[in-house]
Amino acid sequence: MAVPSTRAELKEYALRKLGKPVIEINVDDDQMEDRIDEALKFYQDYHFDGVEKTFLKHVVTETDKTNNYITITDSNTIGVINLFDIGDATSTNNLFNVRYQIALNDLYDLSRYDLVPYFMNFQNIRFIEEMLVGKQPLRYNRHVNRLHIDMDWGKVTAGDYIIAEVYNKVDPEVFTDVYGDRWLHKYVTALFQVQWGRNLTKFVGMQLPGGVQFNGEQILQQGLEEKQKLEEEVIVSYSLPVHDMTG
Repeated sequence: MAVPSTRAELKEYALRKLGKPVIEINVDDDQMEDRIDEALKFYQDYHFDGVEKTFLKHVVTETDKTNNYITITDSNTIGVINLFDIGDATSTNNLFNVRYQIALNDLYDLSRYDLVPYFMNFQNIRFIEEMLVGKQPLRYNRHVNRLHIDMDWGKVTAGDYIIAEVYNKVDPEVFTDVYGDRWLHKYVTALFQVQWGRNLTKFVGMQLPGGVQFNGEQILQQGLEEKQKLEEEVIVSYSLPVHDMTG
């Protein structure tokens, strides 16, 4: 069996797993499309392979300064977790930059010494700056698509760059390997089974020729149990470690 690499192949895979074509799966095509959308959203929210950590580079405009926020145009961005420091002591580009002074006065001598003091000095500078100046607080909601940076916007000028560390959804239409994910196969199949069971529950007690009866309740219950088990599995085994994340 080929590993699914498209949305249509994933749909057919889940249907075959439920019994197609030996058994007629009583689920409408639109219902299956909705269930696949739900599965992908859950996958992108909780599975570590559903998102990608990357960096967003934004050029500051006068509109940004007036609004005191940045509009995020990439609809795949679901969370902003950090910003490159804006205007800190170690990032200024002039003779008074700490890195420049250390390189000018001490770099020639570093080959004879351990780099631990150099590293620790920079850690201490960072710590002092965070104590006296602090990090720029940020707020982001993916449904609003505005990155609020609580700072004095007068410290930046139009044309400056702001770089944010973000989480982007992995688009399965671009990276089709998503459709081949083992957990996603099982979850889509479980959602199809739940939908199938719900569709059949209205026929409870109906008897077909030959004495066969629909048992939608059992199909529904089995699907719900499998769905719950898979959701617990992805939280325990496939979610990224919890940390401070905005968005």
